[in-house]
Amino acid sequence: MNLHAIRAIYLFEMARSWRTLSQSLLAPVISTSLYFVVFGAAIGNRINEVQGVSYGAFIVPGLIMLSLLMQSVTNASFGIYFPRFTGTIYEILSAPLSYMEITFAYVAAAATKSIILGLIILATATLFVPLHIDHPVWMLLFLVLTALTFSLFGFIIGIWADGFEKLQLVPLLIITPLTFLGGSFYSIDMLPPFWQTVTLFNPVVYLVSGFRWSFYSIADVHVGISLGMTVVFLALCLGVVAWMFKTGYRLKA
Repeated sequence: MNLHAIRAIYLFEMARSWRTLSQSLLAPVISTSLYFVVFGAAIGNRINEVQGVSYGAFIVPGLIMLSLLMQSVTNASFGIYFPRFTGTIYEILSAPLSYMEITFAYVAAAATKSIILGLIILATATLFVPLHIDHPVWMLLFLVLTALTFSLFGFIIGIWADGFEKLQLVPLLIITPLTFLGGSFYSIDMLPPFWQTVTLFNPVVYLVSGFRWSFYSIADVHVGISLGMTVVFLALCLGVVAWMFKTGYRLKA
């Protein structure tokens, strides 16, 4: 494994984020704070508690997960698509690097940025409501696994896309609706029985439920199932990446 080349790509991607700090960190934090103020103030006045937790505190894991999913997909897809768009991808392809090593470098950088953002949003949330984390190790595990999984998913989108419109298509039309309908701002126990069953087909439910359990020891789905579904999705994304390279997809423009 060419660790020097992987490190070079990783550091370049991280440096690009620091050069665009307002877009990479400040904008998502401000957007999440607005979500928190609107949902916490408007709905929180009508719902005091959900499963024994104040509504303001209850939505914090969902808000972190919302930003984590969106930023992981966006960072990874744009990170690999932009070199393809500008043609600089050929400089990377001329280096002694395998496709999987290139994937590892870009996914690791995107996941790192998303994890940092998630921790910043968590710190920001403490300014609005008192928080406690019952299972910090599990919280970090779900944070890392989710960031890696959706960074891989974003990398797949970045390879598949042949225009900037396609880069925005999946996050806006698929990821955002699934996150809003995945129990980010409510417990699925509040839904009628039929819709509870339908909601279980939404993969984001398991991510949000497991992440919320790490905070308050409450969950819509057993934490073991949530962890298993996260690992399955990660393995599926790895399989898709391997299949794309094996069957002819390339990183070229």
